[in-house]
Amino acid sequence: MSDDGPGPGLKGLNLGCGTSPKKGWLNLDIQAGEGVDVVFDLERCPDEPLPFDADTFDALCMWHVLEHVENVLPLMQELYRIAKPGGQLLIATPHGGNDEAWMDPTHKRPYFSGSYDYFAQPFYSFADYGYRGDWSFLELRYRVAKVKVEDGNGRVDVDDVLRRIDVERNLVEEMIVLLSAVKPIRARNRDLLSKPKVTVFVD
Repeated sequence: MSDDGPGPGLKGLNLGCGTSPKKGWLNLDIQAGEGVDVVFDLERCPDEPLPFDADTFDALCMWHVLEHVENVLPLMQELYRIAKPGGQLLIATPHGGNDEAWMDPTHKRPYFSGSYDYFAQPFYSFADYGYRGDWSFLELRYRVAKVKVEDGNGRVDVDDVLRRIDVERNLVEEMIVLLSAVKPIRARNRDLLSKPKVTVFVD
């Protein structure tokens, strides 16, 4: 799980690059700037498609962008459209249990591990909101500060960290997920939902 680049011969789109465009990626942002290849407001996705053909990208990346988007389902549907079958989407957000997810007034909503089920078509066995994307949840990585999880001998019990994540505030600094575009979309049957590989990164 890395945002270093889409890989040799592959096409990648970095969404919301801001002032940090990534080398080897096509960089998109809401405003023009150095290194920005495409200018587009992601909030326009309900009414205007992203300026790319279907099945264009092997890899997509949103690094601390998703939490700033109000119209998230239309965006995820558009990303699904432009991703190749099996194309991967890497997303980083604050964890919903961290104050950072709530303090920034530009954040639209917090994200937890269960939030990503809403981007998979099988999850919608209970309702149809018109969403037509289908992302399989491959990997989930929690980034935590070593000082918060190490014992008196400097060791880290990963199983203990995973138990604490959903009950303690400010334990997780960042949540990074890897999704894959499933084409065609799956049936609305929750038995088809995938469970991600979960890891803890301590820094």
